[in-house]
Amino acid sequence: MVKHWTIRLFAGLAERIGSPEIAFEHASGEMSVKALKSAVSAIYPEHEPLIGVSFVARNRQYASDSETVSHGDELAMLPPVSGGEDTEVEATLDPDGWDDRYTLTDQPLDRDKVTSRVIVPGHGASLVFVGTTREWTHGKRTVKLEYEAYAPMALSMMRQIGDEIGERWPGALCAIAHRTGTVGLAEASVVIAVSAPHRGVCYEASRYAIERLKQIVPIWKKEIWEDGSEWKGHQLGPWDPTAPPAV
Repeated sequence: MVKHWTIRLFAGLAERIGSPEIAFEHASGEMSVKALKSAVSAIYPEHEPLIGVSFVARNRQYASDSETVSHGDELAMLPPVSGGEDTEVEATLDPDGWDDRYTLTDQPLDRDKVTSRVIVPGHGASLVFVGTTREWTHGKRTVKLEYEAYAPMALSMMRQIGDEIGERWPGALCAIAHRTGTVGLAEASVVIAVSAPHRGVCYEASRYAIERLKQIVPIWKKEIWEDGSEWKGHQLGPWDPTAPPAV
């Protein structure tokens, strides 16, 4: 019996194909990720290069090309991330929109509120990283940025970063807030707060958090210039969210 496959698309991939998802029929109900990407490339051969460097998420976890996926899985094809508007946040959020210490929001970010999530009596140091929209990049004037997220998976990956920090630096806490939608010049797109008993851990954990966010969190950035726009993907070499942390 022919099986029905549905795959969600994001950022530049959705824009090129012209739809937030694709659906097709296939004789098999299971196939490897590599075979799935080949099947999609056969339907959209003009986009094969981007499909080839994209990763597939199966039930909100990255799946390598050798892994098997099923037509009944929640599947998404993710182009290289920006390394920062989906409103389908299925996690349990508090009244302020937070999932524990992590949030995605289309509202301006409050660094004090993010920091308050990691301040505890036993910690003597805290550090806040704020990423803002820069006006000039390589001679091009940016007018604004637009961010899109695979929200449920993005929140899951943020929690993973916090867990990794807690394992590397026992007791350290991390909170991450990221914007979606339009972010203007000099506005904050991401705020990362860390706390620990001593300041040295804060410096190390803060750098770790932003580099891992760029590597594994499915958030994409579109740069809007005076004369055009472009989705920006991972800019630190080939994108591999399943690789060990580089920092």
